[in-house]
Amino acid sequence: MEVRAEEALAAECDGVTYYFCSEGCRDKFLQEKTCARTAFDLIIIGGGPAGLTAAVYAATLKMEALLVAKDLGGQAVDSTKIENYMGFDFITGPELIEKFKHQILHSHYVDHRMCEAEQIEAQENGFKITTSEMETYTTKALIIATGMTRRRLGVPGEKEFLRKGIFYGAVQELSFVEGEDAAVIGGGNSALQVVENLHTMARKIHLISTSELTADPVVVERVTCLPNFHPYLGYKVAEFTGDQTLTGITIRKKAETETLSLPVKGAFIAVGLEPNSSLAAPLVKLNPQREIMIHPDCSTSCPGIFAAGDVTDAFGKRIIIASGEGAKAALAARQYLLNLRKTVCV
Repeated sequence: MEVRAEEALAAECDGVTYYFCSEGCRDKFLQEKTCARTAFDLIIIGGGPAGLTAAVYAATLKMEALLVAKDLGGQAVDSTKIENYMGFDFITGPELIEKFKHQILHSHYVDHRMCEAEQIEAQENGFKITTSEMETYTTKALIIATGMTRRRLGVPGEKEFLRKGIFYGAVQELSFVEGEDAAVIGGGNSALQVVENLHTMARKIHLISTSELTADPVVVERVTCLPNFHPYLGYKVAEFTGDQTLTGITIRKKAETETLSLPVKGAFIAVGLEPNSSLAAPLVKLNPQREIMIHPDCSTSCPGIFAAGDVTDAFGKRIIIASGEGAKAALAARQYLLNLRKTVCV
């Protein structure tokens, strides 16, 4: 994790000053003097709501756990409006993730490595994890909480105008279309959330969806009342056009050949997510959507591997559901480890 010296806790060891993100990091380093430990009872892969909740529960359960994540927050960071997460009528994604981080770094410290897990190998008595830093760790149990990534449209112009007018739900880019016409592609909660964020900034908002709106009814009701909202339901994007930056979008009604051109300066794509399951694919069963198939206790087809959050086939892709599944996975992993010990004792 990146640490700024002016905000960090410092400690000196062998004449060298080290900076830490929390007291837990500092104390653990001073106790061990090195980061040489490579064997754990549990490794959690993924830093979204599911992985972070699993890590907090692992800490409260006094498990010897390691969290491996390239960043903390996952897709929740992009959520500007989280409604009715228990304890909050309303909270933004970044605010909620900051609270998660504080829990995991200060209240319930868990050993962690800020890098990407690149390979999982089954071995006797557990698994070996290799990271992007070429470090290897072994564990008796594993929780996969790698979440999902945004799906692409795969149409002409999409790659060419990325970050030049085309964005994937990037809240910080909304000012790009201030006073201009914009397009939002998608009909779910994420797409309509972008519309709500844009409505005071963009002149016109063209929403293109291949089907009827699938967002929560209360969100649909709010959005359809906006005066600058112009829906095109049953339409597909055929092409993005422009010169140096995006200037227009060509759409086509499904099953028809006639196209319609809309002049827009920005297009925000929110057409769903794809599970990040490739890391675990060689070891666990996936469904046709490439989600990791789990049992009610978050266990997978491979003994010792558990999965939680949006990467799984659990019903409902919601932050609160992912968090609950992360807690469940940690509890189930602890029971699995206890059962292992009983077997060894017998």
